[in-house]
Amino acid sequence: MADKLNEAFYQAYEGESKAALRLKIYAKKAEQEGYPQMAKLFRVIALSEEVHGERSLRMLREIKGTEDNLKSSFESEANIAGVAYDQFFKLAAENGNAGAGTIFSQSRDVEGGHAKLYKEAMSHLMEERETTYYICQVCGYVSDGILPEQCPVCQAPKEQFVKY
Repeated sequence: MADKLNEAFYQAYEGESKAALRLKIYAKKAEQEGYPQMAKLFRVIALSEEVHGERSLRMLREIKGTEDNLKSSFESEANIAGVAYDQFFKLAAENGNAGAGTIFSQSRDVEGGHAKLYKEAMSHLMEERETTYYICQVCGYVSDGILPEQCPVCQAPKEQFVKY
């Protein structure tokens, strides 16, 4: 594929991914404010944006077999945890923004946990091990099989976890 076309698909993928996430967050807010139909609209359009993003990702030939996808996901999570969020945390500290520093350090810790989950999944791929996950709605921490009493990253109580 031509470089410019490849870049266009990448930009489309990024834009659609961001839109889908943004709309899901808008849906939560609409639900909290008592607008269930608006929440539904935001969720429906988010799903549509995901379709657009998936089509672009397929054109970029980024979707491989599960083993390759796990490896790629592990590498991505390890990189963002070990490089990007450390830089973001330092930037927050340089700017004296403790709140931003907390968000970046918690995100870094959670991303490191994601990398660990991917690494474990790669070793258990052939076992087809099934587990239940619990996701902290405050910081995004993922617990594998155990609902913690308190989030080890942000100390949110167990009521802040969603079972998946």
